[in-house]
Amino acid sequence: MTKILSAQVLDVRFPTSHHLDGSDAMYLDPDYSAAYLILQTDHPDGLEGHSLVFTIGRGNDICVHAIKSYLSYVIGKDLEAFIDDMANFWRLICGDSQLRWLGPEKGIIYMAAGAIINAVWDLYAKLEKKPLWKLLADMTPQQLVACVDFTYIEDALKPEEAIELLQEKQASKNDRISLLEQQGYPAYTTSIGWMGYSDEKIIRLCRESMANGWNAFKMKVGTDETDDMRRAGLLREMIGESGLLMMDANQVWGVEETIERMEKFKKFQPFWIEEPTSPDDILGHAAIKKHVNPIKVATGEVCANRVIFKQFFQAKAIDICQVDTVRMAGVNEVLAVLLLAHKFEVPVCPHAGGVGLCELAQHIGMIDYISISGTMENRMIEYVDHLHEHFIHPVKIVNGRYMPPTAAGYNIELKKSSLSNYLFNSENS
Repeated sequence: MTKILSAQVLDVRFPTSHHLDGSDAMYLDPDYSAAYLILQTDHPDGLEGHSLVFTIGRGNDICVHAIKSYLSYVIGKDLEAFIDDMANFWRLICGDSQLRWLGPEKGIIYMAAGAIINAVWDLYAKLEKKPLWKLLADMTPQQLVACVDFTYIEDALKPEEAIELLQEKQASKNDRISLLEQQGYPAYTTSIGWMGYSDEKIIRLCRESMANGWNAFKMKVGTDETDDMRRAGLLREMIGESGLLMMDANQVWGVEETIERMEKFKKFQPFWIEEPTSPDDILGHAAIKKHVNPIKVATGEVCANRVIFKQFFQAKAIDICQVDTVRMAGVNEVLAVLLLAHKFEVPVCPHAGGVGLCELAQHIGMIDYISISGTMENRMIEYVDHLHEHFIHPVKIVNGRYMPPTAAGYNIELKKSSLSNYLFNSENS
């Protein structure tokens, strides 16, 4: 048996605001940050479970304290007892009768629960000596579905129905793994289109990206309309008619303003408009979707839980599901959203705009392709070219595609030097 002995929770912050990396209409000066968790074990190989809660600066310390509030559930416990019944482990962490009051199932406390859950998944994959995507891909439909808590979503998808959906993809699963290993998974880059970048920087980065095989790009919109139009025209001219252009408003518009703005943007042929309005406004998204067609509507990076996604799908309110790996309560709940998205035929394009999110999101897109949806059509994983040098196993991109990771675990482990160099000290802030 492998016992979890102790834990570290660190406040790590990278000063990305200095160059306006990550800037958009809502978040003007983000410092990519992580409330970073390490679970230490007594395994003879020195196995550690790593995970994080992503933030953009202030408040990261609050996330650190939230993670610490859950540690008593795992310290001193046997890892195998958790991995033998991952759904029950998920319920144990998310079911704390007092902490739930602070959500329930949303916000900082829920993201902290996800950090605990994802660290255990990291340990599970390392124990099996597999990258997370392969650990999940090797599960039978019954085993995969057994990881999911269907509470609140059984009216939309029952466990037995989920098993049937997965069984349809079983026979061809190994073929998809082979194709994935050969060709990688489609991606798009946001790194060329941050709001705070000058036109000159956008042009330079776009040229460099195209030279490296990229053909799908996302730009930030939502501030000055004239400025947005100019930059959209600039990008469309650079990438040509064949290039894919996405737009992201980061929640700043109302429903009517979105419809008005996107009518003007149609001439630039955007593939989607992302987070056009409040992420909780399901009916608002449905109205936008109806009026901006053929532009697709995408959202999900701050969608709090599987229940909200369920309603987005039931209301036919979005065209693209942008599930985030750390916004909700860990791998288990992400699997629930992937299954729901497949049931409602909504493509999943995982959100990855933040430190470590690319390293995590690659596993989610790949397991969706291998075991759940069985297709890459209209599916891409976001990519941002920031801070990968701080990870022991950074993502590998070839010609604008994610190559499947081979290292065991969830691949979120930061280098010790980076943890030391970017450990936040409030006295020096």
